Amino acid sequence: MKVIIVGAGKLGYKLAESMVMENLDVTVIDINPKVLNSVNEQLDVLTVLANGIDIGVLKELGIGHYNLLVASTDRDETNTLICSLAKKLGCEKTIARIRNPEYMKQLDFIKTEMGIDYIINPDLATAQSIEKYLLKNYNFYSGDFAGGKVQMVDFNIEHMEEFAGKKIKDLKGFKGLLITAISREGTIIVPNGFTELLANDTIYVIGKTTDIEKLNQRVSPDITKKEIERVMILGGSNIGYYLAEKLAKANISVTLVEKDKAKCQELSEVLGDVLIIHGDGTDIHLLEEERISSMDAFIGATGFDEENLLMALMAKQLGVPKAVSKISRENYTKIIDRLDIDAALNPIYITVSHILKFIRGGKIVAVSLLIGGDGEVTEIILDKSLPIIGKTLEELKLPQGIIIGVIVRDGKVTIPNGKSVLQANDRIVVFSLTDHMPTLKQFFKYQKGGVLSELWNRAKGLR
Repeated sequence: MKVIIVGAGKLGYKLAESMVMENLDVTVIDINPKVLNSVNEQLDVLTVLANGIDIGVLKELGIGHYNLLVASTDRDETNTLICSLAKKLGCEKTIARIRNPEYMKQLDFIKTEMGIDYIINPDLATAQSIEKYLLKNYNFYSGDFAGGKVQMVDFNIEHMEEFAGKKIKDLKGFKGLLITAISREGTIIVPNGFTELLANDTIYVIGKTTDIEKLNQRVSPDITKKEIERVMILGGSNIGYYLAEKLAKANISVTLVEKDKAKCQELSEVLGDVLIIHGDGTDIHLLEEERISSMDAFIGATGFDEENLLMALMAKQLGVPKAVSKISRENYTKIIDRLDIDAALNPIYITVSHILKFIRGGKIVAVSLLIGGDGEVTEIILDKSLPIIGKTLEELKLPQGIIIGVIVRDGKVTIPNGKSVLQANDRIVVFSLTDHMPTLKQFFKYQKGGVLSELWNRAKGLR
């Protein structure tokens, strides 16, 4: 499969990195030579110093022979136009990053008239993830699979006696649950039964939703379970706006703090049910005046990771039950596990997950990149043509970096073992280290007569 990425910012780079891991043929276009030099040093891709909106450049690259173009520049209008030009010049599919809230009501028109196959809004996707987390009423971050029947959660074990210093096989009360990964000092580890858990490890646990709820109650019995009723958001960014709008519609009392007066005026006109406070959200006296200690949740959604993390920590110190931070810098991921905040979400990883799900197509139901981007969770519906159908997990001989964590068959959720047999139409949730993705892909290759993935079928035909 041949892909062009226009815009080598954080999103473009991470997307290129993920696609290279899947052995796709990637070309990156950007107007900044320093950015392209960095890409060249890190990734095995073709880089082109040019403006992606230049028709001559697109023609010279042979855009008509490309399967996909992703426009991820900083400007929505530029991304829209690039996708439109690429489609008219013969590119098979196009994806545009569009973030402006004003365009959200016109997406269907934009897609139809401009020839865009998929539009991704990182800010909206992040707000939706935060909303889902807050309304789940869990004390740790969670992700949904198999239509909500399966949950994957991660939480820091700190110095909990039932975890720290124990081997996974010796844990009590883990029937029906599986620890798929451990984040230790910023490194993702795929464990086995003899792996010893250490203080301050963050563990990723997958299982049936009802079993995850029991784990939540057991791990955090000292925290009073209550519905989210009052939320404070720091920052009137697009994420702050989308989140405030969604929570207000859910009848949650929202206070949004923004230091830009003009932005406050703008937000007050479109968020009638939200209390907009003009002030410096890092001023603890202001937050105390706005009764931060009475809030059920605090979200740091400014454009500065440091502010988001610091004030989320401050909120926890002041007794707020849930504190969430938006982060963008990848080098901060190694310290997140050690901080006393409940969740840190990276819009880049969320966006890449959505795009990977789209381009893989076929039976790929969901994709979720873990914080740090070193691991990926994928939900797949098994096609009858796959060579793995009818085989046990033992027979597959999956490498240690790949774990099939759950099998959902006829609505029933099972934590598999080596004797479990894969059947057609099973839904499986697979954890994989990112550098094992090419290996994982081999197990789900299209065979003649099957329809697992339109993408992989095309990729096979083009190579």
